[in-house]
Amino acid sequence: MAAKVEPFWKRKTLDQLDQDEWESLCDGCGLCCLQKLEDEDDGSVYYTRIACKLLDLKTCRCTNYEKRRDFVPDCIQLTPAQADEFRWLPPTCAYRLVSEGKDLLSWHHLVSGDPQAVHDAGISQSGKMLAEHAVAEEDWEEHLIFRAG
Repeated sequence: MAAKVEPFWKRKTLDQLDQDEWESLCDGCGLCCLQKLEDEDDGSVYYTRIACKLLDLKTCRCTNYEKRRDFVPDCIQLTPAQADEFRWLPPTCAYRLVSEGKDLLSWHHLVSGDPQAVHDAGISQSGKMLAEHAVAEEDWEEHLIFRAG
């Protein structure tokens, strides 16, 4: 009987992951692509339900991932080197979980085998987001959904 091999996210550190492993950690929730507001007084980050202009409101996937920074220059590209800064990501985010030494949640596609599970579990904002162009920036505060951290 062959020994059971631990999944890559348990046996490797973030900086040991190859590009495919790194990209596969994305659970497809789309939360990192929601517009955020920062409280100038205490630095708290608040998520809105307003999606980046490139985010598909149903699938929660970027519609132009490879060239996203051409259209959204301030799009944050997550890298293993930033792991100590991942606290602004939702607590369900695989990048944050792995950086904190925690396991992936049961609905994550690498665990469940089902990319739809993130939506079925109600983690994503699929069907609940607003298009960026549909809300004036001065009205974003009216669409806060949670505080990061």
